Amino acid sequence: MKLVLLSGGSGKRLWPLSNDARSKQFLKVLEDERHQLVSMVQRVWGQITERGLGDISFIATGKSQMEMMHNQIGRHVPLIIEPERRDTFAAIALTAAYLYSEQEAGLDEVIAILPVDPYVEGRFFDEVKQLEAVLNDSGANLALIGVKPTYPSSKYGYIVPSASGRQNDSGYRQVNRFEEKPSEERAGRLIEQYDALWNCGVFAFKLGFLIGILEQKGLPLHYKELVRQYHTLPKVSFDYEVVERTEHIVVRPYEGYWKDLGTWNTLTEEMGNRLIGKGMISEDSVNTHLINEIDIPVSILGLSNVVVAVSPDGILVADKSASPRVKDFINYNQGPMFEERSWGWARILDDQRYDDGRLVVTKRVGILQGRNISYQLHINREEVWTIVKGEGEFIQNGNYMRVKAGNVLHIPMKTLHSIRAESELEIIIVQSGNGDEDSRLVELYNTWEEVEEHCTNM
Repeated sequence: MKLVLLSGGSGKRLWPLSNDARSKQFLKVLEDERHQLVSMVQRVWGQITERGLGDISFIATGKSQMEMMHNQIGRHVPLIIEPERRDTFAAIALTAAYLYSEQEAGLDEVIAILPVDPYVEGRFFDEVKQLEAVLNDSGANLALIGVKPTYPSSKYGYIVPSASGRQNDSGYRQVNRFEEKPSEERAGRLIEQYDALWNCGVFAFKLGFLIGILEQKGLPLHYKELVRQYHTLPKVSFDYEVVERTEHIVVRPYEGYWKDLGTWNTLTEEMGNRLIGKGMISEDSVNTHLINEIDIPVSILGLSNVVVAVSPDGILVADKSASPRVKDFINYNQGPMFEERSWGWARILDDQRYDDGRLVVTKRVGILQGRNISYQLHINREEVWTIVKGEGEFIQNGNYMRVKAGNVLHIPMKTLHSIRAESELEIIIVQSGNGDEDSRLVELYNTWEEVEEHCTNM
């Protein structure tokens, strides 16, 4: 059996902490058993490894999330990289091609798919293990997990089991149909009359089932070829393209804790501390949460049932019941002001465009001990670095020097450079140039070992 976690999303509903560069699964707002702040993906990966599933698990994610994934859960976790976002059908098709051609998985191998960010108990993953036996016993094309509802909700889709089929000894039922986010009244009737289940997005199939679908659609079965044609795949969900068109589906009911932490009101319900970062909340502010990622303190007085989220991207003050509407109001034309990278993090402090076309950006950059940025040059941008913390090794056009807090470095345009942190580094970087420089970055080497090998003046 192979377990594949889907990691995507654009981070719209948890703005301003999440953005195109840092989706909700990477926000460190939950507590682990040692009361340390962890992200959703760190929490789920920890549960998977505790259940003995780490060695058979993969994460399917976009190219833009690769560095952050490595930073949070390590480079040992195998990633299946999407070249661009194209919804869940394309992601799962790419996953099937990868397992078939790169991992040489057999057509009878069971593949279980689940989101990367469910908030569940550890025993939920024991249920995921059972999907292999359910598929083999039932002969179904798809086996799903459905959560027994604790209340009629209009936020979730529903799996409606067949009225004639009772749960058998293997713990599954035949699926009759699906209903997407019905009204609360309709959801109540579905639960009462049909024992309908919440659709938590977890399902399994034999690899041959999906390989057959790729063949029917004339899509490549080899991962590298499908990557080249990825831009031609439809932007459509796997539910719509496959699940709703498939006959003989079974569902295994799960009676336990499960929650989708996709909005501020649901996420704050599971936070162990209602204050993260600088600030204070008055005692008469009931059920109010403050998450502050900047150094300016925030005070909340006499406001109940409110979430206040502060980041370099912006400030949100919202009634919790209204917080899901944030995606309809925010401006996404602004690029991310904070990013996690494989080597550390970068925060934009100031971004100014002048009448003569010059763009001046000031950043605070942190490089983790032992990490380095790539050996790179900027075509139309110069930089001035002021090192404010730590020590490291710096190289510029093959010339090596040691640097520490207090040093100021000037990097002209078209100048190769890299830096490695011997202790954790923080640098204030002022970049100046013309226009958008993202497409004018040239990277030669990624690892410090490559830099040492190819730079003869070290």
